[in-house]
Amino acid sequence: MASEEASRNSRSRREPKGRILQQDKYSVLLPTYNERENLPFIVWLLVKSFSESGINYEIIIIDDGSPDGTRDIAEQLVRIYGADKILLRPREKKLGLGTAYIHGMKHATGNYIIIMDADLSHHPKFIPEFIRKQKEGNFDIVSGTRYKGNGGVYGWDLKRKIISRVANFITQILLRPGASDLTGSFRLYRKEVLQKLIEKCVSKGYVFQMEMIVRARQLNYTIGEVPISFVDRVYGASKLGGNEIVSFLKGLLTLFATT
Repeated sequence: MASEEASRNSRSRREPKGRILQQDKYSVLLPTYNERENLPFIVWLLVKSFSESGINYEIIIIDDGSPDGTRDIAEQLVRIYGADKILLRPREKKLGLGTAYIHGMKHATGNYIIIMDADLSHHPKFIPEFIRKQKEGNFDIVSGTRYKGNGGVYGWDLKRKIISRVANFITQILLRPGASDLTGSFRLYRKEVLQKLIEKCVSKGYVFQMEMIVRARQLNYTIGEVPISFVDRVYGASKLGGNEIVSFLKGLLTLFATT
């Protein structure tokens, strides 16, 4: 632990606050499953945002054997934008969100990693704000939050909003994570920090995001937050169902008992 803290302190001294360094590169990990309609839009928005901001980037699409032709669309996007900017790294079947990030990390050449949903719930317009926040505070992680400042959720019915709020409230009470949105999946990480957290995490699926923040707190990584607008998907079906809710509750209790 002492050596890790010394490394982080040394890193903080080396990196000037508030400035994107010439060697900085941002790798976006986009896990997909049945996102044929959404993928072209999210990639176009990402390319537009990065290009206008002058930020060096790459977008890594990790498709888990989508039966709707998502991979075909991804291959077309590689041809349109170039293989240096769009990297397709598919897998044969659906293996879980955590393992998708591990797979994507193997191919990432950026020193910063951005994770987000491919279903247009997360708008790339917030990414420059994430980067500014990270540079200003020299944070290890910057997390988008729906529950702070002018953040919010749009397109959900009242029942789903209540479930989300209650789940977040319970996690705050039990885990005291030091972040206002524990289940969100729109974040920026230093690459080495994400690698370390993935090594420590044991959860799968939706609980994975929650455990990442809890482990970050244990390892004394710093977390900044940026309020975001979360918009429910327009195309396709939500992946959140009864099994995921049960898995979330089990994961929450496991983390409470072990952290």
